[in-house]
Amino acid sequence: MFDLLIRGGAVLDGSGGPAYRGDVAVRDGRIAAIVSDLPDGAARDVLEADGLAVAPGFIDIHTHSDFVLLVDGRANSQVHQGVTLEVIGQCGFSCAPFTGAMSPRQLIGFHDAGVDVDWRSFGEYLDRLDRAGLGVNVAAMVGHGALRQAIKCDAIDPTTPDELRAMQRLAEEAFDAGAFGLTTGLEYFPGNVAPLEEVVGLCEVCARRGGLYATHVRNRDVHYDLGFTEAVATARAAGARLQISHIQPKHGAPPHAMAHTLELLDRAKREGVDVAFDVIPHDWNHTSVVSSLPAWARDGGPARVLERLRDPALREAMKHNPRPMWRLVAERQWDRIALLRSNANPGLVGMTFREIGLRRNADPMDAVLDLLAEEGDGLGSLMWTSSGFDDADIRLCLQQAECAVMSDTKALNRDGPLADTIGSLSGYGWVARLLGHYVREAAVLTLPEAIRRITSLPAERLGLGDRGRIRPGAAADIVVFDPAAVRDTSDVHDPRRHPEGFRHVVLGGVPTLRDGRRTDANPGRVIRRAG
Repeated sequence: MFDLLIRGGAVLDGSGGPAYRGDVAVRDGRIAAIVSDLPDGAARDVLEADGLAVAPGFIDIHTHSDFVLLVDGRANSQVHQGVTLEVIGQCGFSCAPFTGAMSPRQLIGFHDAGVDVDWRSFGEYLDRLDRAGLGVNVAAMVGHGALRQAIKCDAIDPTTPDELRAMQRLAEEAFDAGAFGLTTGLEYFPGNVAPLEEVVGLCEVCARRGGLYATHVRNRDVHYDLGFTEAVATARAAGARLQISHIQPKHGAPPHAMAHTLELLDRAKREGVDVAFDVIPHDWNHTSVVSSLPAWARDGGPARVLERLRDPALREAMKHNPRPMWRLVAERQWDRIALLRSNANPGLVGMTFREIGLRRNADPMDAVLDLLAEEGDGLGSLMWTSSGFDDADIRLCLQQAECAVMSDTKALNRDGPLADTIGSLSGYGWVARLLGHYVREAAVLTLPEAIRRITSLPAERLGLGDRGRIRPGAAADIVVFDPAAVRDTSDVHDPRRHPEGFRHVVLGGVPTLRDGRRTDANPGRVIRRAG
C-alpha cells in the first residue's frame, strides 16, 4: 500500500517536456511510482488533482531566510506558493561562521525575537536550524562576508596572507559541514572592500570542493560590464562553477546592458566557464538602507555608524556617495523609492521617501539618515525598495535556457513573531507572478519550461540528484496547482497576501498545504551537501 496518492493530475515532471496524465504514488517520503487507475484503497491518503497540474516542489535558489527560519520556521509565504526548498546564505551573507565578536544584530535577517545565538561554526548553525520546525527544506551556502568578518570583524584594512588562509580554513569547515557553495555580495560591505585576490582565494576552496559560486556582482548600472566581467574572471581563475545572482541590470545602466551581458556570458561559456544565472520576476528590487552609505561610513560596525550620524560634518559627507548602491538615490528620485521595513517607524512602511520627507518636513536624504539613526544598532534591518529593474530585461533573461527564477526574499508568516516583517514585494507571490504573468499573460515562457526553471534547473546547479523531478525514487516534494487560476495578489500597499491557484503541497510525502489550507505539518529538514 502507498502512503499517499496524488490522483488525476497533469504531470509536469520538471524536465521541460509536455504534461502527461498520471497518478503519483508516494511511499516512505519518496515517489514510488507514476501509475494510472489505481483501485480505491491503494493508498492511505489521497489528494485529488483532477483538472490541475502536478509538478515537483519548487526550489527557490536565492533567499535570505537564514535567521527568520529560526524565529518561525513555518515559511507560510513560501508554502502557499509551492516552494519546498530554499537556498540560504546568499549575497555574501550567512549566519555562520559567527565568532561572537560582532553583535548578533549584524546577522543577515536578524529579528529581535529572543533567538539565542549560541552557534559559532557553520555546522553548529545547521544543527540549530535542523532542530527548528521547518515548512520547507533548506540548503545553505556560506557567505564571504561571514568568513571575512569572522576574521577581520568590520575592519577595512588590507587582508594579510595569514588572514586569507584563516578565511579559507573556515570555508573548508563550512564545506565539511554540508555547504553547497560560496556566495559574495560585492556591492555590499564588507564585499565592496574585498580585494580580488581574497575572493579568488575563497573561490578556489569552493572549486576544490565541487561547490557553486554565486555572486551579487559589484555593479549593475553605469559600470555593469566591469562587475559581470569580474565575476567571470574570478570563476575562470579559480576553476569554479558560476551562478550570477539576480542578473538584471539596475536603473542607470545603458539600454544595451542586458544584451551585452548575455553576450559576455555566452563567450565565457564557449571558453569553458560553467556559468548560469537567475532573475527576480519583478521590476522592484530591494536592499538595506545602510547600503547607500559610503564604505568608510560602515567601518567599525553599527556603533560607529551611529557615532558618525551624530557628527554634522560626517553626516553631510554621507549624503554624497561617489559609488552609490542605487543610481536612483544619487539622482534623488525619491518617488521611485519606498520604505519596506522599519522597526522604529513601522507606520511609514509603504510610503515613498518623497512622501516621508514631506511628512517630516525634511529633505528626503536627511529623512533617510534620520531613519537610520532611529533604528539604533539594528539599523542594518532598515529596508527599502525601488522600481529599479526594466521589465524588458527580465523578459530577455527568461528567454535564456540557463536562467533560473528566484525570490531574493525571506520565508515569512502573516501571524506570529514575523507577522509585521516584509522581505520584499515579491516574497508572497514570486512563483505566482512567474506562472501567472510571464507564462499565462505575457507568454514569455511555456508552462513546462517555467516549471523547469524552478525545479530541475536549480536542482542540477546545486547537484541535487533526487530533487526537482517527478520520477520514481525522487524525494516526494510535490505541488498541485491550477495554471489558469494562479495569480499574485500582493502589491506595494499590501505585500503580505498569499497568491491564488495553489491547491496542495507535499514535502517529503507529508501534505503541508491541503485544499489551499496550510496544515500543521512542518517536516522540513536541512539538506547537507556530501563531500
